[in-house]
Amino acid sequence: MDAAYLYNKYGTPIAYDLWVNLGRLLSWLDKHWDEPDAGIWEVRATPQHHVYSKMMCWVAFERAMRMARARRRPGPDGKWRQARDRIYQEIIDKGWSDERQAFVQHYASTHLDASLLLMPLVKFMGPSDPRMLATLERIQQTLVADSLVYRYDPELTPDGLAGREGTFSMCSFWLVECLTRAGRLDEARLTFEKMLTYANHLGLYAEEIGPSGEALGNFPQALTHLALISAAANLDRALGGKS
Repeated sequence: MDAAYLYNKYGTPIAYDLWVNLGRLLSWLDKHWDEPDAGIWEVRATPQHHVYSKMMCWVAFERAMRMARARRRPGPDGKWRQARDRIYQEIIDKGWSDERQAFVQHYASTHLDASLLLMPLVKFMGPSDPRMLATLERIQQTLVADSLVYRYDPELTPDGLAGREGTFSMCSFWLVECLTRAGRLDEARLTFEKMLTYANHLGLYAEEIGPSGEALGNFPQALTHLALISAAANLDRALGGKS
């Protein structure tokens, strides 16, 4: 839905038949958004109410409402608004840990997850909101090692996978953009420049970076490079276009 929204806004207005099909997807989501799942990382464990998954359900309804207003499309705006607001309030009520003073990986948990860095990027939470800043600080304290970001701590949240976990390149670029949007430009630039040193001779990144700086996992990974482009564009804009 976010991709459809961006295409509709910056590309070509979506066709009516596509709009109808998107409406069908939203009707399904309206009935199932409150079910547990495996989350963005597809963990091989008991399904949970992952905060990231709930947030992206919020994104789906929020973007549908934007598209309907922008193109004067027909749709159950009141129903979408109700679902959007229910999801938002549930995340605030159940996805925030007073004990940890941060948003957490899933409901009834106190563990962190790098996917929470996307909150200001998808406009769920303002980048300078105290809860977002607190979450950013906790992630930096627990999941970041010299600018490299682990997606979660597998010892605290077992994922059912064997082997050691490397840092996730995509998450490191999310950190850059999150810092940028929070106005912490010096940190963002330093983190970005450190990440550039882990690319290969063609400027490409693997899915993960190992403890000795080696490339691990899928290579090259498209999602990582999309995160790189977004982080670079936003950081450049915040710096006034000056390198």
